Amino acid sequence: MIKPEKTINGTKWIETIQINAEERATLEDQYGIDEDIIEYVTDNDESTNYVYDINEDYQLFIFLAPYALDKDALRYITQPFGMLLHKGVLFTFNQSGIPEVNTALYSALDNPEVKSVDAFILETLFTVVDSFIPISRAITKKRNYLDKMLNRKTKNSDLVSLSYLQQTLTFLSSAVQINLSELDRLPKTHFGVGADQDKIDLFEDVQIEGEQVQRMFEIETQVVDRIDHTLNSLANNNLNDTMKFLTIWSLTMAVPTIITGFYGMNVKKLPLAGMQDAWMLTLGISVALIVAMLIMLKVWRKM
Repeated sequence: MIKPEKTINGTKWIETIQINAEERATLEDQYGIDEDIIEYVTDNDESTNYVYDINEDYQLFIFLAPYALDKDALRYITQPFGMLLHKGVLFTFNQSGIPEVNTALYSALDNPEVKSVDAFILETLFTVVDSFIPISRAITKKRNYLDKMLNRKTKNSDLVSLSYLQQTLTFLSSAVQINLSELDRLPKTHFGVGADQDKIDLFEDVQIEGEQVQRMFEIETQVVDRIDHTLNSLANNNLNDTMKFLTIWSLTMAVPTIITGFYGMNVKKLPLAGMQDAWMLTLGISVALIVAMLIMLKVWRKM
């Protein structure tokens, strides 16, 4: 979809969302954007980047934003969105239809302090970086709940939820780190050349916000990993206790089996076989051997 043109203090803004082949051709024919640029900026596998081409007169910004697979389960990945300054016209590309990107764009448009297209871009980046914070807080809340539940009784559904949190943290923390690296580099590029004080302040605001979000995800990742490590240790200990119990029980049941099997042989004149209460005697021998074995295991600290 190519939305109607808007203006940002005299600069044309063309907003696109999930464009198809026909709309790509329109951008090429009507606005003279090269096909390779459109392919690049709409590629869902692209990572954060900034490109400046003096010959073609364009600046291309690509950043990663959170993309919800399942908000209730807190399953997130990241998808790129692009902003292209091409011959004095701003184009934005939200090929995945990310709601946070749409919110960021219109928040920057409605901000009365945004008085230039550069400020619009930086304000949009600030809001997109800020959109990671509610997800981090939701992860913290979910992690606290799982920590309490898993300490009481481990359920497979809770373990799956913990796995989802780890996957989400992997995607988002990586994206935050990559975005922050590009934000740190941006002032040194053509986009940052000759920046006035207002623009410098915007650069600093976006960088500070990026660093804050990065610290939040680093801490959360460490805590979730420690919970997972603790659960694995508990599971291993429980398995060891179970195997120990089964081993001792197997040894205990083996003793009467050996004794009764010995006296069950089809041969004559077995020891003590002629006694009237021979079965009571074999039972007593079995019990005595079992008790002796348990005492030895206790002394050897195997129980």
